[in-house]
Amino acid sequence: MSKLFGTSGVRGVINVEVTPRLVFELGLAVCTSLQGKKVVVARDTRRSGQMLLSAFVSGVMAGGSDAANMGILPTPILAYLTRALGFEVGAMITASHNPPEYNGIKLFDGSGMAYGTVQQSAIEKIIETKQSKLAAWNRIGTVEAIDPADRYMEMVCEAVHLRKKWRLIVDPGCGAAYSLAPRLLRLLGCNVTTMNAQPDGFFPGRTPEPSPEALKPLSLLVETNRADLGIAYDGDADRVSFVDEHGIFMPFDRSLAAMAGYFLKENKGGVIVTPIDASMSIDEVALREHGEVERTAVGDVEVARAIKERGAVFGGEPCGAWIIPKFHMCPDGILSSIMFLNALETENLSASNFISRVPEYPIMRTKVNCPSASKAYAMAKLKNRLPTRFREEVQVSNLDGIRISTKDWWLLVRSSGTEPMIRVTAEAKAEKMVKNLLELGVAEVLNMIKEASL
Repeated sequence: MSKLFGTSGVRGVINVEVTPRLVFELGLAVCTSLQGKKVVVARDTRRSGQMLLSAFVSGVMAGGSDAANMGILPTPILAYLTRALGFEVGAMITASHNPPEYNGIKLFDGSGMAYGTVQQSAIEKIIETKQSKLAAWNRIGTVEAIDPADRYMEMVCEAVHLRKKWRLIVDPGCGAAYSLAPRLLRLLGCNVTTMNAQPDGFFPGRTPEPSPEALKPLSLLVETNRADLGIAYDGDADRVSFVDEHGIFMPFDRSLAAMAGYFLKENKGGVIVTPIDASMSIDEVALREHGEVERTAVGDVEVARAIKERGAVFGGEPCGAWIIPKFHMCPDGILSSIMFLNALETENLSASNFISRVPEYPIMRTKVNCPSASKAYAMAKLKNRLPTRFREEVQVSNLDGIRISTKDWWLLVRSSGTEPMIRVTAEAKAEKMVKNLLELGVAEVLNMIKEASL
């Protein structure tokens, strides 16, 4: 059996790679691993969400375990409540930022952390070796509907007290945060205007990924309404994007670096965790604030693990997925947006001034379509070939894909863990160099994909 889990759970196109049958088997396998303990389940707003949630719950019940169904809920809140309510496993039906035809499932353990490699492999082995067993008719599990989201909101309201009546435009993108995020921000005293705040799994207002292009309408609203900030979430609200008071999209890398600097300053140093595809500006900010940067492979699972191991004060990916370990160990777009406002108040800065203190280097990201069957071959060849394309002395890292770097630039080529793509990222202190690096990386990837198909 091929590997089911990617960098963020099981994910794929509905009724092609991810089917109700597969999700039933996952539910049954989770039940087998739990030996009868309870599971809590939630979903985002995708059209296929109820179908997959029902399939997963059916698998759990068929194996003899009980399930609690929390309905539509953001992923970070499902993760937080898994620990807070004492469940052994939390299961989130979501494809996060992927297009609407995708869906999947992400598992969390009793501590609220996403399943790591060992736990994922154990589930895959149960399915592959057919270890799961169906319970007798009189021992099948039960399912109940619960709605404990207020517990999360109470936790946030007790921990964070905003003094300013922030004027916000909030765009949940028709995703899982459509109701809870605006409600929580209003409870904290913010003046909130919403857009795309109706649940719709077709995501008619914009794509589930809150990219600069997708957020142009939000930028316009912020500017015309003279708001203090625009806030946007992805499909399951584990990511957040910001638009500053001038209606300008705030680059992910600089927002991440600015928050890293804030947490280091508040803690008088410490460790920041971020993956190898994050900007080198975060290293410069950490140096300025007497902190240390720990680099990991891409994926919030890897970031969370390193945060726990190093006792880090903050961690995040350059896609708006931030982990604030003081609260819990799952990327949380809603909590991150509130802590961002708290940081602006503490520093007495506008959003634009807050990130102006972060060095800005040209960074470019793209992705190349690659059949899943060709990924391994292409990446193996690239690891040998790519370093030979540079005349100057370079550093090479195979932590995740292949990363070529000097003190002035870096190029990363890695296989996507959520899509049939190979991702290419480049950053440099000179814009011309970035373009050259990206073009070189894409050309080499295309050559290897072509070679793999021969």
